[in-house]
Amino acid sequence: MYLTKEEEKMLNGEMGYAKQIAMEILVALGKIYNAEKMIPVKSTQISGVSYKNLGEAGLEWLEEIARDGRVEVLSTLNPAGVDLEDWGKMGVDEEFVSTQKKIVETYVKMGVQPTLTCTPYYVGNKPQLGDNVAWSESSAIIYVNSVIGARTNREGGPSALASALTGRTPYYGLHVTENRAPSIEVHVPELRDEYDYALLGYFIGKMCRGKIPLFKGVKSVDNVELKALGAALASSGDLAIFHIEGLTPEYTLKPIEKMERIEVEERDLREARDELNDDSPVDLVFIGCPHASLEEIIMFMEKLNGRQVRKETWICTSRSIKNLCVELGVKKKLEELGVKILADTCPVIAPIEQVGVRSIATNSAKGAWYSRNLNKLKVKIARMDELVEEAVKEY
Repeated sequence: MYLTKEEEKMLNGEMGYAKQIAMEILVALGKIYNAEKMIPVKSTQISGVSYKNLGEAGLEWLEEIARDGRVEVLSTLNPAGVDLEDWGKMGVDEEFVSTQKKIVETYVKMGVQPTLTCTPYYVGNKPQLGDNVAWSESSAIIYVNSVIGARTNREGGPSALASALTGRTPYYGLHVTENRAPSIEVHVPELRDEYDYALLGYFIGKMCRGKIPLFKGVKSVDNVELKALGAALASSGDLAIFHIEGLTPEYTLKPIEKMERIEVEERDLREARDELNDDSPVDLVFIGCPHASLEEIIMFMEKLNGRQVRKETWICTSRSIKNLCVELGVKKKLEELGVKILADTCPVIAPIEQVGVRSIATNSAKGAWYSRNLNKLKVKIARMDELVEEAVKEY
């Protein structure tokens, strides 16, 4: 693989220990995927933040890198295991919180912005069409590729951090135009809201692993629905990009070969719903996986219509959106009704077992999928209207 003189200096350790380790990671990736060269990136989104997932060994490695590691491009951070300010509301022990804060401080020392969100495009890390970036976090990756039209592979935490420290990524995969073209055509029924898009994503993700879907028949779609669709596709199908005819920026890319066709029917969405519903009492109702926008939070509040929740109810969002909720009086109104607005985290990567949660209800296919498969919880997926009714119900 061709390296510039500056990249060779990084690899040889002439520009410090952290850059050397970072370049070793990127060169190894490049060799695995037969990349011909490195390319510059405009930004990174770094996962590997929650202490629940990272552990002591991960923190030690980060501290070692942070001795002389400093990021070269705009770099934002994935959610942590707790709300760093309101962690007491989550019922998590102080030892976990203390170590979690140390992890975030280590990233900050390297120049990473402590955004602690899986929706960096809401908080200032929003690339332009055609920009090369190095993002981790499955729902952020598929959103930036599909909705924005920037270019990233499915990076892990270490490779995204390596790109942050060097400003480079190997040129392969979805950085190459022809690899972004659709390879399967998906005709869809009428879709009403983000819940339907989540079910569609879950169903199609399982159907077309390794293929890039082009959705046809979608008349209009908003950002909340796009976010739900992408997050579900990335969860059940490990997908990193999709296209919607007439709506997403790269839907006109020509397929390399004739596309297979799938016709989605209402019964397929019902099947997806049934798969994501366990027959179990609900301990926790939550929205915000990926992190909720202000629009979604206000919608939840309006549907409550002044009613008090009787079950543990969380809305997970970014710190900046939570602060906006404070300014607008939304947080106060929701908390008076018993709803907790949590920033920096979500139930998927929080130490949910510490707070006694055994089952969750959400409108997110991603949230349901990971809660079941990662945290071994019972799950229920439902429309936001149904979630509100679940929240106000007696235990």
